[in-house]
Amino acid sequence: MKKLCSLIMLLACTCQLFAQSTVVNAVGRFSIPNGNEKWDYMLVHKQQLFVSHGDRVHVLNLADGRQIAEFDSLNGVHGIAIAEPFGKGFITNGVKNEITIFKLADFSKIATLAIPGKKADAILYDTYSKRIFVFNNGSGDAIVIDPKTNQVIGQITMGGAPEFGATNLRGSIYNNNEESNVVIEIDAKTMSIRNRFSLAPNEVPTGLAIDINNDRLFSVCRKSKTLVVLDARTGKIVSTLPIGAGVDGVIYDASKKLIVTSNGEGNATLVRQITPDQYEVVQTLETAKGQKTIALDALSNKIFFSGANYLEDGKTPAPGTFGVSVYQLK
Repeated sequence: MKKLCSLIMLLACTCQLFAQSTVVNAVGRFSIPNGNEKWDYMLVHKQQLFVSHGDRVHVLNLADGRQIAEFDSLNGVHGIAIAEPFGKGFITNGVKNEITIFKLADFSKIATLAIPGKKADAILYDTYSKRIFVFNNGSGDAIVIDPKTNQVIGQITMGGAPEFGATNLRGSIYNNNEESNVVIEIDAKTMSIRNRFSLAPNEVPTGLAIDINNDRLFSVCRKSKTLVVLDARTGKIVSTLPIGAGVDGVIYDASKKLIVTSNGEGNATLVRQITPDQYEVVQTLETAKGQKTIALDALSNKIFFSGANYLEDGKTPAPGTFGVSVYQLK
């Protein structure tokens, strides 16, 4: 019995030590002076960081934040997706519901594709089906694009207000619906809905990340201020954790077994994955008000938050203050 008690105490101390040693350090900031408009999604691709910002997308060098390209004169930018096998990138323009298509090699514009629906928002490339999925937040549907032909090949009625999406790389596309409070599973091949997983009593899901190896979805809910962990196969809620207010984005670092939520109130919540069904909050990181968007560089374990300072009214971005804050997971 004494040996058993000692073992339990040792395990408890080890878990506590791990939690205390899990820290995020600020390591720099990339300044982006152009424009004062709102910001949304970011995307890491190889050694580049794509940053959406009002009517443009900045492409930065991950190592030093140097701008290497810029797409301007866009129309309500939201998301960016990269179809590497086709050498192309895709940007959603929510105002006119258009997709800007560009070459990865030199960032030159290929075409502007008008798509059905309203307020094109989240976008992703699915390597399994080799298709682009665009989620229209204003019309409650998903548009499917063939990146080889740059043509629309499908439209999926979802209802509500689709937000972030994620793929399991095996034929399922998952999408948060902030109006109906469900996660919708889409069959990537047939372009039809497989399941609707309720998040109740959690409300207004925005960001979505996935642990592909363990089939776990991480859905962050703005109104209830919660991180909801679902079994992606059954839709069962396996854990619910408290997070900060104003959340928009979430990432999962598989090598660190960490989930990080970006909360617009000015902090980020770090959650450790102990097992696929067991989680704990290990740190609340102070960031800056409005930094609700997050991206992960899985190779360096760095995370990025975009945002600007605000004027005295607390709502208007201060001119020339937009940029990306860089943190190191340890």
